Amino acid sequence: MESEAENKGKALKNMGSQVCQICGDNVGLTADGDAFVACDVCAFPVCRPCYEYERKDGNQSCPQCKTRYKRHKGSPAIHGDGEQDGVADDGADDLHFSENQSDKQKISERMLSWHMSYGRGEGAGAPKYDKEVSHNHIPLLTNGTDVSGELSAASPGRLSMASPPPGGKPRIVDPVREFGSPGLGNVAWKERVDGWKMKQEKPVIPMTTSHPPSERGGGGDIDASTDILVDDALLNDEARQPLSRKVSVPSSRINPYRMVIVLRLVILCIFLHYRITNPVPNAFALWLISVICEIWFAVSWILDQFPKWLPVNRETYLDRLSLRYDREGETSQLAAVDIFVSTVDPLKEPPLVTANTVLSILAVDYPVDKVSCYVSDDGSAMLSFESLSETAEFARKWVPFCKKYAIEPRAPEWYFSQKIDYLKDKVQPSFVKDRRAMKREYEEFKIRINALVAKAQKVPDGGWVMQDGTPWPGNNIRDHPGMIQVFLGQSGGLDSEGNELPRLVYVSREKRPGFTHHKKAGAMNALVRVSAVLTNGPFLLNLDCDHYINNSKALREAMCFLMDPNLGKYVCYVQFPQRFDGIDKNDRYANRNTVFFDINLRGLDGIQGPVYVGTGCVFNRTALYGYEPPHKPKNKKTGFLSTCFGRSSKKSSKSSKKGSDKKKSSKYADPTVPIFSLEDIEEGVEGPGFDDEKSLLMSEMSLEKRFGQSAVFVASTLMENGGVPESATPETLLKEAIHVISCGYEDKSEWGTEIGWIYGSVTEDILTGFKMHARGWRSIYCMPPRAAFKGSAPINLSDRLNQVLRWALGSVEILFSRHCPIWYGYNGRLKWLERFAYVNTTIYPITSIPLLFYCTLPAVCLLTGKFIIPQISNLASIWFLSLFLSIFATGILEMRWSGVGIDEWWRNEQFWVIGGVSAHLFAVVQGLLKVLAGIDTNFTVTSKASDEDGDFAELYLFKWTTLLIPPTTLLIVNIVGVVAGISYAINSGYQSWGPLFGKLFFAFWVIVHLYPFLKGLMGRQNRTPTIVVVWSILLASIFSLLWVRIDPFTTRVTGPDIEQCGINC
Repeated sequence: MESEAENKGKALKNMGSQVCQICGDNVGLTADGDAFVACDVCAFPVCRPCYEYERKDGNQSCPQCKTRYKRHKGSPAIHGDGEQDGVADDGADDLHFSENQSDKQKISERMLSWHMSYGRGEGAGAPKYDKEVSHNHIPLLTNGTDVSGELSAASPGRLSMASPPPGGKPRIVDPVREFGSPGLGNVAWKERVDGWKMKQEKPVIPMTTSHPPSERGGGGDIDASTDILVDDALLNDEARQPLSRKVSVPSSRINPYRMVIVLRLVILCIFLHYRITNPVPNAFALWLISVICEIWFAVSWILDQFPKWLPVNRETYLDRLSLRYDREGETSQLAAVDIFVSTVDPLKEPPLVTANTVLSILAVDYPVDKVSCYVSDDGSAMLSFESLSETAEFARKWVPFCKKYAIEPRAPEWYFSQKIDYLKDKVQPSFVKDRRAMKREYEEFKIRINALVAKAQKVPDGGWVMQDGTPWPGNNIRDHPGMIQVFLGQSGGLDSEGNELPRLVYVSREKRPGFTHHKKAGAMNALVRVSAVLTNGPFLLNLDCDHYINNSKALREAMCFLMDPNLGKYVCYVQFPQRFDGIDKNDRYANRNTVFFDINLRGLDGIQGPVYVGTGCVFNRTALYGYEPPHKPKNKKTGFLSTCFGRSSKKSSKSSKKGSDKKKSSKYADPTVPIFSLEDIEEGVEGPGFDDEKSLLMSEMSLEKRFGQSAVFVASTLMENGGVPESATPETLLKEAIHVISCGYEDKSEWGTEIGWIYGSVTEDILTGFKMHARGWRSIYCMPPRAAFKGSAPINLSDRLNQVLRWALGSVEILFSRHCPIWYGYNGRLKWLERFAYVNTTIYPITSIPLLFYCTLPAVCLLTGKFIIPQISNLASIWFLSLFLSIFATGILEMRWSGVGIDEWWRNEQFWVIGGVSAHLFAVVQGLLKVLAGIDTNFTVTSKASDEDGDFAELYLFKWTTLLIPPTTLLIVNIVGVVAGISYAINSGYQSWGPLFGKLFFAFWVIVHLYPFLKGLMGRQNRTPTIVVVWSILLASIFSLLWVRIDPFTTRVTGPDIEQCGINC
């Protein structure tokens, strides 16, 4: 090693002066005119800036002999300098650096430095590195159809590439051999050193530490304050304030709610004790079934209710965010965001819907060089490709119009369909004229999209052909190469006014027979890798194709949490509530799901954060890579609630200290903790007895084994602030982007098990969020006054039930997997109430079995004349009444603190029964078949219907499905039971009416809950067919008369019993 360093040093001599072996600059002289010598032991040539950089952010030791650097005259003091290193200072102010530097950045720098020194091929010239690292450099690819992996120069404005044809051997990417350069690592290292040099040339500004007030009382809260380094000369008092605030629900509303919950729990225990200790001898089977059902309902209620114990609200301060990171007239310091849009079948997910989502993204109120939109076409449909091309062209006109007049929302379909005064708050005289022109442009755009859809209805015999005559690579959706097309980039991405547009990239991952592609989760992981190679934004936003950005400041709302110096380092994602358009005002089938989004998720936000719901979520890329969050400061006092409901970590901190002689050998034994840790990598680099270069190579190989065989992607995972090197060529990044979406890339890696979206369930969202929370991350629930995102929901009964079936099936899959929250991750940092919520999300489909039995019991009781409850005493009747009152009180107080209306709350209760006895029941059966018999069920994409046949035409469309059979049967049986019970009471006299009331109440409870389902069966609102009404009355009357005449459950004695009485009776 020394001889190699000496040879390089001699070759780089310039006019008798030594050259720095790290950056290539002259070593330079000291203030006394002598040659600068960094290391007094071996005199390894290192320049002053690299020496300072190594002392501040590196190993603080000589790269050759590993001797700790001593402090030279004029050098700022750092932590660890002893008295023996003390040198008389020349009077210059020392910089006070934060000691809490990111471990990831240090590892990245060492790994990339190794590429620079030892990954260079013979004779390879050192490239020039003049520019700083860019977060936004995207290669401009060609509109080519070549599937050989070569670039085509057909159109310099657009670039595309397809993966190589099948049959090729999988390759291991080596930046030296592959790209003829010393690797992107060298680029990043050199650029970071150059940036540090520039920073040293600026005047030194003293830094002070600000202690913002804690967001919430009580110790152990992640949201509590930590030290923040604040630049007094640049930030005023307003900018030093936190970017968000946690607001507790007023005690006058939440305390009565909690008291009623506790009271209801006590009454429930007394009620169950009474039911268990008072069986019904003449109806023992019915009594036993009812008691088992009631116990299950009680457990289910506890799991659902107690995670709502600590609901919170949050406020964001966008003005403070702008003051700190986005000042007018200065370069924006906001973090880059990569936005993912996923689509599969353009015939079920209309291209016009996807186009509106993409247009709303391109027009978002965020620096354009910080936004990149990736559209995943998992169906490799040429219709999606062509419609996206049309969308990119229309965006050149739409985006400047949105930003000029600050319109909301920025999805044209929904903007032009608003029934509001669009002139409100508009003062520009040209607005009306421009709006009319833009509306005409959009209508022409819709015609072009509709023409593409009409053309795609019939596939040509030879498959689709592109404009240049070459076959569309995705004609076979199960066997096609990977495709990437950049529609809008830097040189080709200008709007009609000459301003830059955000990047728009089309991605279709490779698919081959014999590979498991993991549906949506696999597509999202492919987007994670592609975006990391091309732009590498530190934050990711994922949206369904039908969820457009309704609030143009939604990304800024998320950044108030993710870029907060106090809170952001603990946050894995910011979840926004789902809001929907096109739902009837009565919300017959609870499509808005308001109770879940406005009550349940707000409750979880006060514990460890909301669950991930699949869309409208801004991720921290680091959390998706399986890293652990930093540990909370130990000087916090543990609050009572954290002690009772939060799992405090009993393990010692795993963060290693610089300069420590104690080698850590502990490994993570629990699967909730990431399978790799930065501390372990540090050990490999710095451990005694290991050569730096060899151990660094081992660390890199270990990371490639976990992240896949791509050196470029592995390097990107260690860049804390994201970005790609400016000097990286488009060809280099393009080859890597195609490589990382190949169908065999994830083989023998940790993708889908510990990294990215987790596989194993059709509801990959719940599983992915659960893994992050189990590692100790927390999530944030953001509810801005104007909804951040809006989407469409299936308002038709059959489509709605099929959607619920898919969700429930995913929960059942998690329940029977190793990731089941009942037994997974008890050595992690998941709080108990958060675990309750996750357990509830996985076992709720099981509730369908006792619910089905319980809804059948009223009809059985009415038809047999028996009942599940014995004759009760006055005391028992008080407990029954108290239970019902506590149930009503809980609901009323819940609506009071959450703001949810009683109609929304009641619709949710009704659909809980409707979905429970239909979709949830089928999900349990299908889940058991999949687990026990290996019979898999196909994932059906929910239709995103457009309202072309009038308002809510889909609502009244009747589609028969097997999911309708159980609730239809329950309705008929209970109606028959009511008719039979009343007929029997009329026939039997006054004394039979008393016991009948309890049974009738029970049956009416079932019928009222199934009433929306009954309306769905009947068809159009207020248009129930007359023939249905006539036949219902006729059949009910005939059946009642026959029941009274036959009365099969009453024993009739028409004469003496000869067997008992004999002949003389």
